[in-house]
Amino acid sequence: MASMLSTSSSSSPPQLIDLELPEFGIDDAAPVVPVPEYADRLRAASGRMAAAGLDVLVVYADREHSANIAFLTGFDPRFEEALLIIDAAGRRWLLVGNECMSYLPDSSLGIEAVLFQEFSLLGQPRGRSRPLRQILADCGVASGRRIGCVGWKYFEGPLVEGGALALDLPSYLADTIRSLAGDPARVVNATALMMNPRDGMRLANSAAQIAVFEHASCLTSSSVLAAVRAIRVGASEREIARSFRTDGMPLSCHPMVSFGDKAARGLASPGEGRARIGDAYTLALGVWGALNCRAGMVVADSDGLPEALRSFYPRLVANFFQVMTAWYQALRVGATGGEVFRAADRARDPSLFDFALNPGHYLHLDEWVHSPFAEGDGSVLPSGAAIQMDIIPVSRGPACGTNGEDGVVLADGALCAELARSYPSCWRRIGGRRRFMIGTLGIHLHESVLPLSNMPAWLPPYALAPQRAFANR
Repeated sequence: MASMLSTSSSSSPPQLIDLELPEFGIDDAAPVVPVPEYADRLRAASGRMAAAGLDVLVVYADREHSANIAFLTGFDPRFEEALLIIDAAGRRWLLVGNECMSYLPDSSLGIEAVLFQEFSLLGQPRGRSRPLRQILADCGVASGRRIGCVGWKYFEGPLVEGGALALDLPSYLADTIRSLAGDPARVVNATALMMNPRDGMRLANSAAQIAVFEHASCLTSSSVLAAVRAIRVGASEREIARSFRTDGMPLSCHPMVSFGDKAARGLASPGEGRARIGDAYTLALGVWGALNCRAGMVVADSDGLPEALRSFYPRLVANFFQVMTAWYQALRVGATGGEVFRAADRARDPSLFDFALNPGHYLHLDEWVHSPFAEGDGSVLPSGAAIQMDIIPVSRGPACGTNGEDGVVLADGALCAELARSYPSCWRRIGGRRRFMIGTLGIHLHESVLPLSNMPAWLPPYALAPQRAFANR
């Protein structure tokens, strides 16, 4: 790949043009993370424990928040809760409920399964489990030891008291762990080991994990692309949602399809609403490792917009594409989150829209790990980072919306070479996407930016003319 170092956006406004979106394809077989990589992750977690002065690491998961335990073991609880415990000697236990005893990590990882039936659903048998206190004590949670607890969130600001002592585990677990430790100050929130935006364990992905995420993105992006192309006047939200394909991959969020006033509630699931001329729409689909979203208007051109939007919306969506361009062009291995934020914010016309949230974030099995994209943030973007182009505009004028949410990975030369060698079809698709973004859309990507979406930076503002999208000319 040729190096593309420019980080400045086009000086002239982007053009809405007829363009052909290539068929980038998808592999028939989904790649997987090999079991030895999970063993490496568990060993790395033990090393992080030791460096943090912890004697025991406790990793909690439930159905909604399982990314940390799944990253370490390949296991995620189904219906239930689970608890992974690692001690300083490297011993590992996994506490699960009734149904997950038949759904456990690979035995070669050396994790001892322990039945704790209160992790099971209500009304199920409870007669074969030892009490929680006894199990935790047998796994090394004891007086004088420093215990690190990993959930899915840690607290740095003033909104929650306690700082590092504030846990996001359920109280029945937190209370028992603190009691066994003797001194509550010896039980700390260790979620940052996994998720902090500077060196969290889940920031830098391997070639295998990137290939898994790229396959996921092929599914979700192709689905959202098909959904946009299926929009027609009178189509129902549920009808459009039939375009979504996951091939059985676990979802990272609820599928979203909305028309009209409901589109302002962007997180809403598809219902019986039907598309009408002049409606706003929003579509999104997310699975582990990928999420794609598009939003726009159900018209063929600006003449079909409601009167209040005819002069405003074309300016908003054109400026949004300029912001997208600046964001992509500022990305590179070694850039800081603050630099990318500043590039995107400088391209934004503040008379048109504000950022609803951070302009982008880290992506993993969960849709949002953390975000370094904030004013002045000095976190350095590492090789292997999976990043979401997630800029949500809040209109400064009449209610309307647009969105072009896709994922990318950052990779240095060594990681690029490994991807090309081990996953050649994935690498070919990435190269095709780069050529499309650079040559057709005029977005000058740094050589370390690897697009994962099958509709990369494709922004058609008018759903009834999806062949017309923005490009820099």
